[in-house]
Order: sequence, then structure tokens, then C-alpha cells
Amino acid sequence: MKLLFTPVFCLFAFGFANAQTGTIEGRIKDTSGKVVVNGHVILEKTKYGTESDNFGEYHIKAPAGNYSIRFSAIGYKSITKTIEVKTDEIAEVDFETEEKVEMLHEVEISGVKSITGMGYMDDHGGVIYSGKKTEVLLLDSLDANTAQNNPRQVLGRVPGANYSETESSGFPSNGIGFRGLNPTQSIETNTRQNGYNITGDLYGYPESYYLPTLEAVERIEVTRGASSLQFGPQFGGVINYIMKKGSTSKPIEITTQQTGGSFGMYNSFTSAGGQVGRFNYYSYLQYQGSQGWRPNSDYKKITGYGRIEYQASEKIKVGAEYSILRNRIHMPGGFTDSLFNANSRASYRARNWLRSPWNIFAATFDWKISQGTFLNVKSTFNSSARDLVWRNEDGGPQAVDAIDPITNTYSNREVEHEGFNSNTTEVRLLSHYKLGRMNNTLAAGGRFFYGKMKRQEGGVGTTGSDFDLNLVGPYENDLNFTTTNLAPFIENTFRFGEKLSVTPGMRYEYINSTVKGYSLSDDENSVVYSDRSKNRYIFLTGIGLQLRTTSSTNIYANWSQAYRPMDYSSLTPFGTIVTVDPKMKDSNGYNSDLGFRGSVKDFLNFDIGAFYLQYNNRVGMIEKTDANGNQYPYRTNVANSVHKGFETYVEFNPVKAFLGYSRWSISFFNSLALINAKYTSGEYNGNYVEYAPTSIERFGTNLVVGKFSTTFLVSSTAKSYGDAGNSQTPSADAVAGIIPAYTVLDWSGTIHIKNYNLKFGINNLADKRYFTLRTGEYPGPGIIPSIGRSLYIGIGAKF
Repeated sequence: MKLLFTPVFCLFAFGFANAQTGTIEGRIKDTSGKVVVNGHVILEKTKYGTESDNFGEYHIKAPAGNYSIRFSAIGYKSITKTIEVKTDEIAEVDFETEEKVEMLHEVEISGVKSITGMGYMDDHGGVIYSGKKTEVLLLDSLDANTAQNNPRQVLGRVPGANYSETESSGFPSNGIGFRGLNPTQSIETNTRQNGYNITGDLYGYPESYYLPTLEAVERIEVTRGASSLQFGPQFGGVINYIMKKGSTSKPIEITTQQTGGSFGMYNSFTSAGGQVGRFNYYSYLQYQGSQGWRPNSDYKKITGYGRIEYQASEKIKVGAEYSILRNRIHMPGGFTDSLFNANSRASYRARNWLRSPWNIFAATFDWKISQGTFLNVKSTFNSSARDLVWRNEDGGPQAVDAIDPITNTYSNREVEHEGFNSNTTEVRLLSHYKLGRMNNTLAAGGRFFYGKMKRQEGGVGTTGSDFDLNLVGPYENDLNFTTTNLAPFIENTFRFGEKLSVTPGMRYEYINSTVKGYSLSDDENSVVYSDRSKNRYIFLTGIGLQLRTTSSTNIYANWSQAYRPMDYSSLTPFGTIVTVDPKMKDSNGYNSDLGFRGSVKDFLNFDIGAFYLQYNNRVGMIEKTDANGNQYPYRTNVANSVHKGFETYVEFNPVKAFLGYSRWSISFFNSLALINAKYTSGEYNGNYVEYAPTSIERFGTNLVVGKFSTTFLVSSTAKSYGDAGNSQTPSADAVAGIIPAYTVLDWSGTIHIKNYNLKFGINNLADKRYFTLRTGEYPGPGIIPSIGRSLYIGIGAKF
């Protein structure tokens, strides 16, 4: 690593001598803090100019000298400033503009702005994105049910995104998977907030129980499998929730949104943020509760977040953040296929409860070392837990939970507890340098992670029905797991002229996992004590290419290796009817992409690509038969699999294309993924991979008329399977079988009146009865249904 770093930095220092130009960059926002997309920024009386991207950011390279720089955009007031460009330096010029407002028949009308909600990312935050398949969603540009984090409406534009819709039936959050990977609790995806990990345990328990409320999220960044070198070896890539910041133009700005809906849903969101001297702060508090679509599915939760940043100097900024989740969820249980078909709104479990208190502390440090070199450090501490009390999984979903006529009481419930304590520190260096006449970019850094997880299960609980974690007998299993991870990485973008860039990279992963404690033997007649440790050393490589075809379009391609370790916690099942193979091996493979993306002025946005994912030793679910002839689900390394297909996203605005500026606008978007994910070896060669539909398509229409905007979305997902055997006849426990195809309709609208807004909509408009998950564990076991038709309406204000 030292041999690699030394020549790069020497070349970096040498290259500065021949530069003759400088860079102007900045960000454009309106007075409410929203970014301005597709704003024109030009150096007057020159040929130099550009448009702001989906983050409101712009970059211009120009010869050294003094200029007048002008911002303009439809619907906004123009601004002109003076700027001096110095050789090899970056001049930062931000614009804060106001909407142009005209009065027509005493009705306030503002200019129409781009409603494009999705684009792709350029290098920022210490990360190289050149040549990678990326998407970014701007939430303020979407009409969506953000109060309830509806995944179809918010993430539906991302091609190939498949959801595990379980938030209404016991899981604290919905899961997401891409390209035929398992969406359950996002286990194949690296989930982050503001660039840092928010899952329970990096490898030992990578499930997502906490997600920030989308009303406080500015944008969502998605990077596919090529993210494995800079973020970690997951096959499914990264999804990163970027939180809003406080207004930079006032000391305090308060936003409130109050939303009510079907089944007793009430959501209260309030945020405060602002700029006081060198300090910028933002915080929010959300309360949400509901009686639930099914009996015994009521829940309540409180989510909060606070951040404060201090600009210590022109080059140094420090910050601190805290995220909190408190909840209590009533779990209505799962179904067999026959029970689901009879009444998908019924419940056969009244005594199952879950809570998942989450606490995440983060400290950040940003240092602008020089005009082209930036250092970013993020250190987080996670102290969280998951507690469960339930009539356990024994007997499957068809087992009756009834009062015993002899004892006149229910059976004892089972109590489970998992505690997570971890620290993650990530350091990222991003350096722009010149080698000869080439402008290159270096990204390097590393991650240190240490996590402890305590797992206690099989505790004998009370015979009651309410939320009660008290024990009347000991735990059957009491295990302590640790994970230590050290992972340096480096990527470098070499640019050949103004159009072609090549980005090779590598990552080294050291993983140590341990387990100590006791558990009952398989026959439950003896106690087994564990004290084991295992080391792993993984070397990953990758390369990306990007060819700029025009100023707003490019061709991208990448290939990178991926890895998924099976640590000790993965081999010890928790609250499940599934038997786990104790000899499971680690999975490995690679991702690759080839695509063409870009935009045509402000009326066409597109990304058309193909992918190929090789997944060796893939972990999946099969059905086995015991000595008595009874079938049971078994999790093991099924075989190697290949996931390949096409992904397209196209958004077209005919009004802007043919009429230009107008008081109204309409656009259409289509997100399509064609996926062929099959096993390529072993007993199930040729079978479809579990939870891998062959097609996922979403078509939407956006209409904007003055202060009113509305979106109608049609989401169609093809059938998939819950097991590697592709069982046509469902198993008795409902773990194996078909997950039928479904089409769901969603409609949302927003009206803005000065500082107020009215949001409303209907989810699952046609009341489609469907499900996305068959599970052998809680919140089941069995089929977990998705919510039927629901309505919501909310009013908000900003002061």
C-alpha cells in the first residue's frame, strides 16, 4: 500500500506546476433551502458556462482572470456576482435566489421548475462515482407518501428495486434489494445515513431496523455493486440517506407536517434548523402511530435526529449527530396459503410484540487540505437492541394460539433479546491532481469496525398477552459475538483528454469473528459451550470506465468483486422454523455494468444499461425431508447463481420539449428491469433464485399546474419464489412456494400556498391483495401480507 501511495502523491505534487486554469464551483438554492436544478451559470462575455446538477451544484473550468458570473433560471430571479479565478485554485461561489412571483387575478403563481426527481452522481464527499451505476432521488421533487416511507413512491424510480413490504406486520422498516437479491430487511444492501453505517452489525447482523423519516431526508443516493471497493463488499451496493441541513439564511426555520390516514394512522413531524454565526444546526422529532390494517397490528414509534456543524475556519468543519428510535410493535403473525386466500386481513396471533430501540452517535471532521484535496472522517457509535416476546414459531402459522381448557391460561411465550454495540470509523481522502495535462482524481481511505452482539433466545416468558419481557425461566441460548474489521481501499480516476476516464481500484478486508457462550444441543438434552474465533483476509479489485459523449451524456462500464462472509451469528438461527446448515461457506463473486445515461436539456432524462452479477456459494432456502417424512425449510449454500438483465429509466417532459416555459407541465417516467437470476450449478441448476422476479416495471405521470402537483404511479412486479426448489405447491409452513405477480396503483398530490402545503393521496388504489415475503421467522412465520387500500392527508407549514 505504501509503495502505491508514494508515486501517486509525488505525481500529484509535480502536476500542479503546469496548470494554467482555475475552477469555479458552488451550489444554488432558493430562500427555502431547496436546490435549484438545471440553473444556468455563465461567465459573461465568454464561452464558459454550465448548468447546475441534481444537487444544485455546478463546476466551471476557466482561464485565470476576473469575471462577472451570472445565474439565471426559469421561475427565479437572476443574480450576477464578480469573481477572480486564480491558477490551480478553486473559487467557491454560491447563489441563493428567490422565486419570481407574478400576480394574476389575485392568485399567486410561481414559475414552473423541473420536477425531475432522479439523476446520477458526480464525485463528492470523498467518493469517486465516475464509471459507476448510480441514482440519486431528490425528495422535495417527488409527490409521495413520505410520512409513512412508502417505498414504491419514493424509491420506485430506481430500476430493479424490489421491496419486502413488512412494515405493517411487525418489522420496523421495509426492506429493499436490487437485481434479484433478497430484499428482506435489506440484508444484501449496505444501508447508510449521511455516509455512515446504521445497521445493527456490519457483518454479524446487517439488517436495517432504523431508517430516518423521509420528511427529513434531502436526497437518497443509490450505488450499485461497484460500490464494493469504497464502501464494503456487499453484492447489493449502497443506499445512503442524506439528511437535510438547516437554512443558511436565517437563525431558525421551523417546519411542521401533520398527517392522518386510514386505520387510525397519525404522523406528527416537526423540524427546526438554521444558521447562527459559524454554527449550522438541524433537528427533527417524529411521532407515528396506527391501529393497523389487520387486527393486532397496532404500533407506535418516536424517531428523532439532531445535527450541529461548526465551521472552525475556511478549511475545517466539525460536526456531531445523534439519531434515536423508540417503538413498540404488535405483530399479527403470518398465514398459510389457505388462510391468506380466505382472509388476508385476519390475524391469528394476538400476543406477539417487538421493540427495537436504536441509538446512533456520529462525529464528523472535514478538512480542505488544499484547493484540490479534501479529507473526511466519520466516526459512529451504535448502541441498539431488538427485543421480542411471542407465541413462538413452533407448529408454523397454522398452530393455534388458544387458552388451554385445563389450565385456563395461554401457553408461555418465548422471549428473545439481541443487543448491539459497535464503533465504526471511516477516513476518506479525495484529491484532484494533474499528471502532465491530465486531470486525475484519487480516492483513498479505510474503515475500522468493532462490534459486539449479545444474543439470548428461548427464554421462558409469561402467559400474558401484553408487551412483557419478564422471564419465568432461563434462556435456552446465550451467546456473545464480536466482529473486528479493518479495510483500506484506493481508487484512482485517470482522465485521458476531456472525454475518457478509467478508474481502477482495490480493497483489502481483514475480518475477525468470535463467539462465546452456551446453547442447547439439537436434541435439547444437553448444553453446548462455544469459544471459537475465525480470521478472514479478502482482497477485492475493480475497474470502471466512463466516456463522455456530449456535455450531458456519457457511457459507463464497471467490474468489481464482491463478498459476503458467513460469520458465527449467521450460523445460529434466531426465532425461526428454518434449520441452518452449520457448515455454510462464505459467498463471493462480482458485479458488472454497461450503460448509457444523460439528459437532453431539461425535458429528457435517461439511463439505459445492462448488468451481470456472479454469485458463488449463494445462500438460499430449500425444502428437506426428515426421518419421519416431514418437510422442513433448510438454509444452506444452494449453489452458484448468475443474475443478468437490463435496466432502463426514461423521463420525458413534452411541454418543456415543445412549448418551453409554461405555467403548467406534464412529464412521464418509466422504470423497467428485466432480470434473469438463476442457479447455474448443483441440484437446482436452472431454477430461479428466491425473491428474483423476472420483471419489475413502474410507470408514472407527473402533472404540475401552478402551485398544484400530482403523481400517478403504476407498479408491476412479476412472480418469484420463496425457495430454491421453485415449489409450485406451497409447503405446509408457507415458507416455500410462489410469490404471485402483482400490480399496485398509487396516487399523490401536493398544493403549495405561500408557506403552507396540503398533501394527500391513496396508496394501493385498487385494493390489491398481495404479499412480498414468505418467512420462517418473525413477524411470521408464514406469508406476510402487504397493506390494502389506504388514504392519507396532511397539512404542513414553514416559518
